[in-house]
Amino acid sequence: MPKLLASPMSDVPMKTATSTMDKLTGLPLYARYAFAGAVCCSFTHAVITPIDVIKTRIQLDPGTYNRGMFHGLRKVAAEDGARALLAGFGPTVAGYFVQGAFKFGGYEFFKQQAINWLGQDAASRNRHTVYLTSSAVAEFLGDIALCPFEAVRIRLVSEPTFAPGLWDGFSRMTREEGIRGLYSGLGPILLKQVPYTMATFVVYENVSGLAYRAVDKSAVSNLAVTGINLGSGLVAGMAAALVSQPADTMLSRINKEKGRPGQRTIHRLFEIARDLGIRGSYAGIRARLVMEGGMTAGQFAIYGHIKQAVGTTGGVEIM
Repeated sequence: MPKLLASPMSDVPMKTATSTMDKLTGLPLYARYAFAGAVCCSFTHAVITPIDVIKTRIQLDPGTYNRGMFHGLRKVAAEDGARALLAGFGPTVAGYFVQGAFKFGGYEFFKQQAINWLGQDAASRNRHTVYLTSSAVAEFLGDIALCPFEAVRIRLVSEPTFAPGLWDGFSRMTREEGIRGLYSGLGPILLKQVPYTMATFVVYENVSGLAYRAVDKSAVSNLAVTGINLGSGLVAGMAAALVSQPADTMLSRINKEKGRPGQRTIHRLFEIARDLGIRGSYAGIRARLVMEGGMTAGQFAIYGHIKQAVGTTGGVEIM
């Protein structure tokens, strides 16, 4: 078994983490990780819903929303009412609650399994492979659950009169387009979310690891830990946004409207990529850098606090 130590994903001194981990194993342990991840992802995505609305509109209609995020916020509020800035709020909260459980809980689980399988020495030599593989598998599972919610969210943002809320949107899309319609964006969402999460965790692990090597973690204050989580999450979120932006734009486009009868999703993706080009793929990047940087910083800070509240603050360090 690998040695249990405080890791960058931990928030307390080594002694406390080890005693906590000794008490919790298996399902009770990973259920707590999943719950902490579900809450932090759902909450942070809910808070930035207005920014996400503007980012999506810039991607879908760059000719109209071409003067930046703050102008877009004022324009939507003036023309459609302030309520329009919360379009897709229901699918956002529900979808990212489920996705966050897989993302964080799955990452912790698969990282532990990789270390058990490889052994501590081999895991140490291949730490980045462990980080990347664990996060990719966890996010893949989370995206399968997230995709229908994201399809409804984008439709509600692009067509405010499509449905009054989450379940009405689900019902109408299922009735008119079938399950295939809810999963038409699975390819783009995987292309967006899997690289995003891989970049997020590998950058976070490295940045926070550098920060903790500069201090004595056994004596660091909770305030300092929160600061490290926020700073590391900010850097990780902005790096991940740059990596995943083209797929995010394609996801918005493919969920904006139905494809032609009989048209396969892969053909739609090629058409969208050709029409967008490199410049078009990065439409809305400034709004997304603000959104993802702040959101990811908040996620890691909240994740740490919730883990502490539910008695799960330890982790497994790859030496």
